[in-house]
Amino acid sequence: MESLFIPLLKSLVLVPVTLLPIINPLSTAPIFVATVGTDRQLTKRLARQVAINSWFVVVTSILIGSYVLALFGISLPVVRVGGGLLVAATAWRLLHRTDGDDVHTAAAEKASEMSHADIVRRSFFPITFPLTTGPGTIAASITLGAQIPTTPLLYLAEAIVAAAGAALVAAVLYVVFRNAARVLAALGEVGMLVLMRLMAFILLCVGIQFMWTGWAELNGMHP
Repeated sequence: MESLFIPLLKSLVLVPVTLLPIINPLSTAPIFVATVGTDRQLTKRLARQVAINSWFVVVTSILIGSYVLALFGISLPVVRVGGGLLVAATAWRLLHRTDGDDVHTAAAEKASEMSHADIVRRSFFPITFPLTTGPGTIAASITLGAQIPTTPLLYLAEAIVAAAGAALVAAVLYVVFRNAARVLAALGEVGMLVLMRLMAFILLCVGIQFMWTGWAELNGMHP
């Protein structure tokens, strides 16, 4: 039992450790605040809905993503390279981001014109996808799912652990978005800028690691 518990515990930790730097909820926090304003009830409702939506995106990608790839004849190393490119490109844009060329600004301006009901109904697009769980998150989730054993009992155990790991990710998203206004106020403009650049650099390294792993697998190497 102990020999099975330790790998499952590692799998549980691996999901949030892998996905949270890619999701980087602090990068979406300013858009979330601009969308909900100072309405606490709307903030709570929307944060909960985005967290639930994100959980479904991650779990679906982990459990059935690799089968969808097999259906279209796409190999996992190619997904790693493609996902790494997307993650690295996102990080590069964040490193060189300005207020004038940010797609987040347009999304916030559009959302600010909606009613409260419209905002909640549209919590999936664009707040959940692509601003929170975008292509990079989906590619990383598929990569995690490809490591799940096909043995029925092990698959069930790993699937439950993956769902629990995704729940941890969703919980972090809820806490961050629920308190986004306070977090931004505490960090201040300079603190937020420094944190964003640091997270963007980490994200760039994650993307390069994804690409290197995929490239090494395509060439029959061991990274």
